[in-house]
Amino acid sequence: MNQNSTELLRKGIAQLGVVLPTAAEEKLHAYLALLAKWNRSYNLTAVRDETLMVSQHLLDSLAVLPHLNTRLVDVSSLADVGSGGGLPGIPLAIARPQLAVALIESSHKKASFLQQAKIELKLNNVSIHCVKVEDFKPPKLFEVVISRAFSSLAELVRLGAHLLAPGGRLLAMKGVPPNEEIAQVQADWRITRCIPLHVPELGAQRNLVIIEKTE
Repeated sequence: MNQNSTELLRKGIAQLGVVLPTAAEEKLHAYLALLAKWNRSYNLTAVRDETLMVSQHLLDSLAVLPHLNTRLVDVSSLADVGSGGGLPGIPLAIARPQLAVALIESSHKKASFLQQAKIELKLNNVSIHCVKVEDFKPPKLFEVVISRAFSSLAELVRLGAHLLAPGGRLLAMKGVPPNEEIAQVQADWRITRCIPLHVPELGAQRNLVIIEKTE
């Protein structure tokens, strides 16, 4: 990463108010460099500029950290569906090494990148699954299933709900509040919150939609 990107990441992390473990910043730098390198051949993201990658990918992913846990209990398992280039799963796995993160991606090329990132970054808390979300049958269900630019809310419920442990939550990262999508979520699920996220250096709306099973 160039100096501007390094300073932007450090400043953005401070503005988000998140505390990262030792060496996490260095791993985030390494991940971004790897993403930029593979992107030239594999088209992992439409964002090419390294500085924009910091705000649109790293800080955007890290902005959900304060909202992962519930009732002051640390979430221990998370599935990132339609992970693509590893967003938000890899930044979250770097930021929270105790969190077991499953990256689910049906594209073999993208899954190959995810596997290489896991190896190079020594992400022992990450598992890669090259399979369609609806066909994935994990040995253990997840407390959180998260998606970023994956599908509509109704489609996320339809495809990903079977991955949730009892009491688990679906988290959808969206731009503007998806009011039309919210209205289409099936009746046995409810939108518990739509949280506006402030992502440093990003001049666009971001919202985190939390979906839970109706009791």
